[in-house]
Amino acid sequence: MGCCIAAAMAAIGPRVALVLAWLFTNVVDRAFTGRLLPFLGLLLLPWTTLAYVFAYAPVVGVRGIGWLVVLIGLLLDASSYGSGAHSRR
Repeated sequence: MGCCIAAAMAAIGPRVALVLAWLFTNVVDRAFTGRLLPFLGLLLLPWTTLAYVFAYAPVVGVRGIGWLVVLIGLLLDASSYGSGAHSRR
């Protein structure tokens, strides 16, 4: 249930979805051992962090198609930074 809510919030924004997932579920705590890395991910690479959180499986980590999901998140982050730089020119 929490996963569905966070996925729906991802349409609004990855930071909002990640904060809601962090506050109301344990998926972020399951994917990361500390609090520094998800916090930095929230600030710098929100799509990548959100993709990693949802691709992470307990015991095995991220494997197979999960890495493709993380790569798509990284591409979304890169495109958001690139479009911001392009619009400033």
